Amino acid sequence: MQFAQIPGLEDTKTRLVQAVKNNHLAHALLFHGPEGSASLTMPLALATYLYCENPTETDSCGTCSNCQRMARLVLPDFNFVFPRVALTKEEQKRADQINAQLLANFREFASKTPYANIHDFIQLNKFEKKKLNISVAAAREVIQSLSLSSFEGSYKIMMIWAVEHLNTEASNALLKILEEPQPGTFFMLITSQPDQLLTTILSRTQKINIRSFTDQEIQDYLIASQGCSEEVARQVAMIADGNIRTAVRMVDQVEDKQVIWIRDWFRLCMTRKFAALFQRADEFSKSNLDYQMSLLQTGLNVVREILLQNANAEKLLRTQGEDRDFIQKISASVIDADSAALLYEKFNTAIYHLNRNGNAKLIFTDLSLQVLLLMYRNVKAA
Repeated sequence: MQFAQIPGLEDTKTRLVQAVKNNHLAHALLFHGPEGSASLTMPLALATYLYCENPTETDSCGTCSNCQRMARLVLPDFNFVFPRVALTKEEQKRADQINAQLLANFREFASKTPYANIHDFIQLNKFEKKKLNISVAAAREVIQSLSLSSFEGSYKIMMIWAVEHLNTEASNALLKILEEPQPGTFFMLITSQPDQLLTTILSRTQKINIRSFTDQEIQDYLIASQGCSEEVARQVAMIADGNIRTAVRMVDQVEDKQVIWIRDWFRLCMTRKFAALFQRADEFSKSNLDYQMSLLQTGLNVVREILLQNANAEKLLRTQGEDRDFIQKISASVIDADSAALLYEKFNTAIYHLNRNGNAKLIFTDLSLQVLLLMYRNVKAA
């Protein structure tokens, strides 16, 4: 990964490069940014720059042996830790084989889908319905690894992705080495939820805030990497709300069937079909977490469309055909601008609780009832 491959964020790139040049780079960095940001790509680009044999004034060369190995994440002195699930007794018999596959999966995940989220990682590894964590055993492996000399006499870098999954015991085990690392050692911690970290971890790191992408940055990325037309890229960038993962999924039309699902669900709420809504909640709870999160994110996108429709910004609407007709009708008769803003808040709350392993059936049932009541009040008031 090179800085040039990350759209925009020139101020952050410049600050990191200057810190390296001036030998002012902190030994423990915490990269934090929202989902779909460059919170993973930025530290990867920084690590590549540190290892590059022929760096330029602004970036790694991209062609030397170290850059090529970093592109595949196979440079020996670059180590990474990521959340896993506890192995069953049967799985422990082939732990080496499983761990090797997980390592290969993470390399693929980080190099090919660097803007993906924890739910994509869960789906890739088939971790559904299991609790992720970075255990104290993993923390001890980090300490042991960093106590050894570097393989090639250069920097040793330990990247911990989704560091919010460190359990308390593992966090405490890392405190001393975070505070007093070996010379030439860098920690790069990555999270989208810094509020979930222990204060003692936060106090030992330099924070690198990675902002969301602008619409123009996403538009440029989609045109360059996805082959989008300017018009499609512009529409998707507006809806993606700074999230490249969401933008790419929209381009791939992952959401099309899900929009229909959300549209039908809204109609059930509007007509107060309680039995059908409870059945839909049961279906929702039986799907995997990634699909559940994707459905709720699609609901958020539909609400955004309603907000745009109520703001008379029809030229910015992404939906077409039946979906566009639905947006226009529901905006005119059931959901006004104030109600859409409230719905946006309700969806975000549901996503928050689902993301923290809440009961999917209860979360969806509660959201359905809140949508139903809001629609009923609006219809009754009219």
